[in-house]
Amino acid sequence: MSETRGVRAVVEVLARALTDQPDHVRVTESQYKATTLVELYVAPGDLGKVIGKQGRTAAALRTLASTAGERDGKTVMLEIRDMPYKG
Repeated sequence: MSETRGVRAVVEVLARALTDQPDHVRVTESQYKATTLVELYVAPGDLGKVIGKQGRTAAALRTLASTAGERDGKTVMLEIRDMPYKG
């Protein structure tokens, strides 16, 4: 398992547990200089559940992603986005 896959797996498992539509959860990652950007995409109706009251759930997800990355010597930034509309 690569280093960032551990971060990706942590984010994906937690997001699937939080959402009503776990099949719509997508996690992507990209590298920019020394930072790994992890993007979490969820269905628009689940965005509030992942963000939580006053952003507490989102803050906790970001903390867990960052901690998982630190374990492997990586700087991780988590962005939460809603799924683009497919019409």
